[in-house]
Amino acid sequence: MVCNLLSLGLNGIHGYPVTAECALSGGLPAFDVVGLPDAAVKESRERVRSAIRSSGFDFPVSRITINLAPADRKKVGTVYDLPILLGILSASGQLSMKGYADAAFLGELSLSGALRPVSGILPMALAAVRCGVRQLFVPADNAPEASLAQGLEV
Repeated sequence: MVCNLLSLGLNGIHGYPVTAECALSGGLPAFDVVGLPDAAVKESRERVRSAIRSSGFDFPVSRITINLAPADRKKVGTVYDLPILLGILSASGQLSMKGYADAAFLGELSLSGALRPVSGILPMALAAVRCGVRQLFVPADNAPEASLAQGLEV
């Protein structure tokens, strides 16, 4: 099963759309993140794994591949934790993401599953508006800044 969720990234002070493509397949259990991730993005595997378990969901025992597209741009930071977690839960059938085609997701996860704020929210929120996003899901501490972008439900 494959699930695609929209997120956003930063290139300097400009935001751009990033699609978190989450695929579960057979084979030996593994969890790979591809698409030019930096160290913080690669470490999301451990935050996501722990957050899923701490939140009462089952971590899938399968081969998990996360592609952060476009794959030719460097992905930096912890902003992709939330879309990766939601993509895994959706691809494994534990959560339905139907009805969120015009939504984007940003946020760092704690090991307990709590959302932590991330930096660069305003440029990413402005990019979301340009991309036609109607709903932006961010950590509560980031909501006031994200709300400065007109035309989004935060």
